Amino acid sequence: MSAPRRPTDPSGLERYYVLTGGRSKPGGSASSLDVATLIVSRTAPSPGMQHEHEEIVRRCRDPLSVAELGAHLGLPFNILAVLLADLLEAGRVEARDPILAHDAGRGPDLALLEEVLSGLQRL
Repeated sequence: MSAPRRPTDPSGLERYYVLTGGRSKPGGSASSLDVATLIVSRTAPSPGMQHEHEEIVRRCRDPLSVAELGAHLGLPFNILAVLLADLLEAGRVEARDPILAHDAGRGPDLALLEEVLSGLQRL
C-alpha cells in the first residue's frame, strides 16, 4: 500500500510562504521599493545562499528593475520585495531610484519630438 499523496498547492502560495519565511511584506528601507527601482549586485553569489537570493545577485550584475527581475524569476512583487529586503539588509545588493530625464538636467530631445510631430502631421 502506498503512502497517501500530499495535496499540491496549485496557487504556489505554499512555495512563497517557504521562500519568505512566512513574511508577506518587506521591512526597513525595502518598503519603499517600487517596480521601477533598479537593483545592482554589490557582491558575487556565495555558497549556501538560498537559490532565489543567488539568482537575484547573479542576474543583477548590471542594473535591473524590480519589474524585470520579477518577470525573469516568475515571482510576484511582494514576494520579490521580501527577498530583496534580505539582500539589501545583508549588503549584497543596492537599490537605486531611476533618474528621470528632467532630474538629470536634461529635458526631452526637442528635435526628436519635432520630427515625430512633423511625421505624424504628414500622415
